[in-house]
Amino acid sequence: MDLGISDEMLGTFVPILVYWIYSGIYVVLGLFAEDYRLHTKQDEDEKNLVSKIDVVKGVLLQQAVQAVVATLLFAVTGSDSQISTNENTSLLVLARQFVTAMLVMDTWQYFMHRYMHQNKFLYKHFHSLHHRLIVPYSFGALYNHPVEGLLNDTIGGALSFLLSGMSPRASIFFFSFATIKTVDDHCGLWLPGNLFQMFFNNNSAYHDVHHQLYGNKYNFSQPFFVMWDKMLGTYMPYSLEKRSSGGFETRPCKDYKDE
Repeated sequence: MDLGISDEMLGTFVPILVYWIYSGIYVVLGLFAEDYRLHTKQDEDEKNLVSKIDVVKGVLLQQAVQAVVATLLFAVTGSDSQISTNENTSLLVLARQFVTAMLVMDTWQYFMHRYMHQNKFLYKHFHSLHHRLIVPYSFGALYNHPVEGLLNDTIGGALSFLLSGMSPRASIFFFSFATIKTVDDHCGLWLPGNLFQMFFNNNSAYHDVHHQLYGNKYNFSQPFFVMWDKMLGTYMPYSLEKRSSGGFETRPCKDYKDE
């Protein structure tokens, strides 16, 4: 049944809906999964430097900016009808587009993210907002300064869409997948059977290292792979240890502790 909702509209707003649904699932899981936390609930409440209300406001602002940019982008690139007619039966084309988009997004976000740390002005005035979340949690994944959100996430997403050649219909699934992956990387939990944590080295434990003081200059890669960190010397090996009080803790390898 045709509801009269365009692929462009779905590509704009479905990932936003997915963000809040998936992060909400993790909020509920966190209430009953103390043995799988990377930080205690007390640490989450006491160590973070921003209230959860402000985090929600910040994320909604970023998503509003993303929606505006996505609407403009779809308007400029044209209708989905002709593209989808030609490509909707080709799984090989879709797979190529997804992989291309993942690589483009990873490349853009790695170098932009790393530069945000290297440039003292950009870090102080923009990126430091995200690092107010010393203990990451799911719905804080997109908590950024609006300028950083535009430069890093929104432009990175636009480049992924344009350079991969995907249609607005395909973008619904790609950006929903990227959203789920980003939320998962910030969920603060290490859950048995989590496919993202099983198949991606870039996962919640990997990104948790980056949010700690000792890992602030490492593990910039996001959201899919770790290739740029490994190739450019910013990869920090770590171990995942069980805490005596329950849950897990990421610990850097000894060689990196004093750097």
